[in-house]
Amino acid sequence: MTRVGFYVVQAAGESQRLQVAARLTNKAFQRGHRVYLNANSEAQARELDTLLWSFRPDSFLPHGLNGETDSDQIAIGWGQEPHGHDDLLINLQLEIPPFFSRFQRVAEVVTQDPTSLSALRQSWRFYKERGYQLEKHDL
Repeated sequence: MTRVGFYVVQAAGESQRLQVAARLTNKAFQRGHRVYLNANSEAQARELDTLLWSFRPDSFLPHGLNGETDSDQIAIGWGQEPHGHDDLLINLQLEIPPFFSRFQRVAEVVTQDPTSLSALRQSWRFYKERGYQLEKHDL
């Protein structure tokens, strides 16, 4: 069954969510995981694409937009079906994508803005009511 982790940031803002997503992606990649980043829009996906090239000058994260040739290890999509990915889903949408249960792990990034908090509290209840194993990580 899918394990779900909520990564709680003690700051607000979209840029905080993207930074945490980049850190989680780097850590997962270093441990040999394949990652699907589910952005909330194509614009955010392209912003993540740029961030993953520059976020750590001393590391390399091979990635691409969903379906591109460089997306084998790390793919960035915005709601499309994640082709060939079922290991780690980092969800940046404020709703749960319909394909979440195919993944071994799901990471939800929580920031301290009212919209994010409200949506992710609902997500917590959704997962809990369905019996998913939940973890909370304070960052």
